Amino acid sequence: MDELAQKELLERVPPGTRVLVKDFETVDHQGTTRVRTPEIELHCTQCNGDRFFAPTEVGAFAGKRQPLDTFLVYVCRNCRKSMKTYALAGEYDEQEKKWSVFKYGEDPSFGPPTPARAITLIGPDRDQFLKGRRCENQGLGVGAFVYYRRVVENQKNRIFDEILRVSQHLGVDEQLTTELEAAKKEVQFTKAVEAIKHALPQSLLVNGHNPLLLLHSALSAGVHELTDAQCLELASSIRIVLIEFAERLSLAIKDEAELNNAVNRLAHRK
Repeated sequence: MDELAQKELLERVPPGTRVLVKDFETVDHQGTTRVRTPEIELHCTQCNGDRFFAPTEVGAFAGKRQPLDTFLVYVCRNCRKSMKTYALAGEYDEQEKKWSVFKYGEDPSFGPPTPARAITLIGPDRDQFLKGRRCENQGLGVGAFVYYRRVVENQKNRIFDEILRVSQHLGVDEQLTTELEAAKKEVQFTKAVEAIKHALPQSLLVNGHNPLLLLHSALSAGVHELTDAQCLELASSIRIVLIEFAERLSLAIKDEAELNNAVNRLAHRK
C-alpha cells in the first residue's frame, strides 16, 4: 500500500483509493489529537487558476485511534467562494503504526476542470466526455478509452468543421480545404484522417505534431488487445491532446486577429 502525506492524499489521490498516511493526525493547541487539515493547492474555478485552500474547521477527533468517517471542508483563500469537500474513512494500522485512509469521494470532482473551449469543441457529447474523465480519475482505463473514442468518433464532423473554419480564416491551400471536406464524409475518424494528405497550418500543431495524426494513432488501437493500464495511458493522452487542440483552434484565430489589428494600427498611424 502506498504511503503518502495527508496533503498528497487530498491533492493527488483519486476517490476509491486506500493509502497509508504518515501524518494523518496532529495535536492542536489544547493537546487534542485530531485529523490533520493541511493547507492545500487546488484549481479554483472562481479565480480560474491554482490557489491555496484552507480548512473551514478543525479536523475530527482522532485521539482514541478508533475507525472514523469524516468530512473535510476547504475554501479558497483568495476568493473565499470556491469550496472543496472530502469524504474520508480512517483506520489505524497497528502493524504499520500509521493510519490507513480510504478516500470515499470529493466534491467538486477530482482532477482539473475541462476547459470551456474543449467542451465547446465536443458539443453534444459533453456528458460522455465527462464520464470518460471520471473513469480516468478512478483508474478505469478501458472505460475511459471507450468513452473518449466514442466522443471523437461522434463529433468528427464538428472537429473537421472547426479546422475548416480556422484554415479558411488563415488562408491555407485550397487542396487542404478540399481534403477536409472529403474527410467529413468518412464515417470513422481514423479513416477520415487517413484521407488528409496536406499538412495542417503550423499554428494548429501540438508540439510540432499534427494532432489529428496523434489522435488517429491512439484511436486505431484495439481495446481488446490492450491491458487496462495501457488503455488508461492512451485515454489520458487522447484527453490531453484533444484539450490542447481545442486551445490551438481558438488561439489561432485570436492571434491572427490581434496581429491584423496591430498591423492596421501601425499602417494607418499618422
